Amino acid sequence: MKILIDANLSWRLVKLLIPTFPSIIHVERTGLPIPADDAMIWEWAKANDYIIVTNDEDFLNLSIQKGHPPKVILLRMGNQSTKNIARILLKHKADIEFVTADPNHGILEIY
Repeated sequence: MKILIDANLSWRLVKLLIPTFPSIIHVERTGLPIPADDAMIWEWAKANDYIIVTNDEDFLNLSIQKGHPPKVILLRMGNQSTKNIARILLKHKADIEFVTADPNHGILEIY
C-alpha cells in the first residue's frame, strides 16, 4: 500500500510512519509544484496508485464526484500534534489495510 500525506499534514509523519507503512511519502516529494492544488494531488495519487491521507474535506468531495481511485483517508479529529496523528493512524492500521484491499470502499474517515 502506498500512502501520500497531504500538504496540510506535517512531512514529519513520514519519519514516524515509515516503519509500518514503508511506501509513504509527503506531497512535497512528488515533484508537484508547491503549493499543489487538490486536483493536481488527486491526479498524481491516481496515476501513481497512492492513497491520500488528509484532513481536507475537499478530497472527500472529489471522491464523491469522481469516485476512486485514489482512495482517501480523511482525518476528522481536529488539530492534533504530529505524534498524535501518527499514533491514531497506527491504531487504525487494520482499517487502512481493509479499505486499501476492498475495491468497494474508497473513503475511510477516522474520528
